[in-house]
Amino acid sequence: MLTINSSEYMHTQSRYHKTNDQLLEENTYVEASKKDPARFEYLYNKYHEQIFRYVWQRMDDKDLAFDVTSQVFMKALANIHKYQFRGVPFASWLYRIAKSEVYQSFKEKKAKRTVNIESSQVYEIIEELEEDCNEALKEELIRRIAELPEQDLQLIELRFFEKHSYREIGEIMDLTENNAKVRAYRVLKKLQKQFQTE
Repeated sequence: MLTINSSEYMHTQSRYHKTNDQLLEENTYVEASKKDPARFEYLYNKYHEQIFRYVWQRMDDKDLAFDVTSQVFMKALANIHKYQFRGVPFASWLYRIAKSEVYQSFKEKKAKRTVNIESSQVYEIIEELEEDCNEALKEELIRRIAELPEQDLQLIELRFFEKHSYREIGEIMDLTENNAKVRAYRVLKKLQKQFQTE
């Protein structure tokens, strides 16, 4: 039987956690980029690999992933004057743009939806569900994650694969921090229920 360890589940550390001082320092580069587009290079260099990895994880074509990532940064630069600091890393805004560009690529059928999951990522979810890991369970969980509706898959990816905090996920998905937490918990409960009914 799968059971969710909610206390540990709620405290996964964000891979991209920053202190307030780091966030404020980063925002000085953002504000400088609003005045001088050449200053955007720092943000591009800092986040390009991270955003590319996120995009490529969602599609089956590396060249297209590069194209989509380029589009993300072109749109970010073109719209940086609209950016407002909200106490989360600048990357959260880039992820919002990336999410939109990936969806657009699916809609235009330039890309096929793909879920690339590393074994370590699956094991972490299995640990959260407090289940003894075995190869059959891992394969079944991968299959079920790949079948999740887009919004649910997005939550799982951002939380467990990208290691974002709920505050960051909320910013990316236009949710409150608490709503992001509740929705992610519900997705895990849904996965748990599917295993229990077999």
